[in-house]
Amino acid sequence: MVQPRPAAPTVKFVDEYCQWYKSLFPDVRSFEAFKYLHVGCISELKRKTLPEIAKIVGLDNQQGLHHFLTTSPWDIEKLRALRLELILQVLKGKPIILIIDETGDKKKGNNTDYVKRQYIGNFGKVENGIVAVTAYGVFCGMTFPLLFEVYKPRERLKPGDKYRTKPEIAAILMRKLESMGFNFNLVLADSLYGESGKNFIAVLDEFKKNYIVAIRSNHSVKLPPRQYTQYLKWHKFKRVFSDLSSENRFIREIIYGKRSENRYWQITTDREKLPGNTTWYVMSKYPDLTPRDVGNFYGLRTWVEYGLKQSKNELGWADYRLTHYQDIERWWEIVCSSYLMVSLHSEQMQPSPAKSPSKLADHPRWDDGKGWKNILNNLRLIIQPFTLFNLIYPWLTVFPIPQLDLGFSKLQSIIYNLTSSIFIFMNHPDLYFSSA
Repeated sequence: MVQPRPAAPTVKFVDEYCQWYKSLFPDVRSFEAFKYLHVGCISELKRKTLPEIAKIVGLDNQQGLHHFLTTSPWDIEKLRALRLELILQVLKGKPIILIIDETGDKKKGNNTDYVKRQYIGNFGKVENGIVAVTAYGVFCGMTFPLLFEVYKPRERLKPGDKYRTKPEIAAILMRKLESMGFNFNLVLADSLYGESGKNFIAVLDEFKKNYIVAIRSNHSVKLPPRQYTQYLKWHKFKRVFSDLSSENRFIREIIYGKRSENRYWQITTDREKLPGNTTWYVMSKYPDLTPRDVGNFYGLRTWVEYGLKQSKNELGWADYRLTHYQDIERWWEIVCSSYLMVSLHSEQMQPSPAKSPSKLADHPRWDDGKGWKNILNNLRLIIQPFTLFNLIYPWLTVFPIPQLDLGFSKLQSIIYNLTSSIFIFMNHPDLYFSSA
């Protein structure tokens, strides 16, 4: 029996990360495409289109990548299950914060599945586009994607589809995560979900989860006879941001009748004028929470949502040129996998204390920050010799320069050897990660 050829190498940390999923791709070409798309997603390409990705990974054309997303017989549910299992093994039962969000992308025309004129949160207005409900985890300040599900408008349902509201979709995602063993000690969500008592809040109560959710300013609470609404005094607190800068804000509790498990808060940057764009109304169910805790936890949701939007843009979430949702879903899953690959290089998600910086950190553009984008910046530096050589290689077929070819090979070898491996022994063969 002829043994299949080994998959063509890309960059050490990409190859090692993708090894976790190798069993899903018995065809070596599919596994190579899987790796190439990860390189493309984290690259510096402004638009992660398949033709541009093909160029930087050394392919003659995009056909193999397109085949992988549209025709290749790999199972997206198995890929997603392996990705989530990897996160569970890294977390080892530690609790996370769960953030429920939605992401929308503008699309022209109506050829793309589930596109409709609808509210797109990214733009803050109604646009023609597609929307997905997403669930993200936050662990010690590092974010990573968990699940997503497209919102299917009534007018665009296909045979066999069932209409679900966004809060209903979010509840289904939470149930899946709970059943898999994820331990989230706090759930954060915006007012669309905070106002959905039956479809969303009831599920949080069922699982006995702590939560802080936004509510509308006209949120209705039924008062018993002869009871009234109390606005307690303002508390000043410092909203601490991810870069450790801070801003003065104010918070006060609103008590409808008598204080209950569900507590209500008003947060603002100006307690005199209560500006509409920087005044928030929040409902919490979290025992022994101080006003400052409420303010900073809710602020975390806003910061993370902004960060998630930027991160998904960096990886090309909306750059697909596909019209069938089953293909779009595959692209989104690859983006989520690429996102996780970056997150796993963070100090927070490594099983042992961070090692001293390697020679790689002497690069004049090395980013010493600890955030997700800082890590992405450094990983982009590491893949540069691979991608840049692939871009200039066509010229070397016209004007052979053996010294240049040899120089790139030597540079890639040096970087390969300097990219240290972090061995995480799990229930999966031959798995280890690199620490850039």
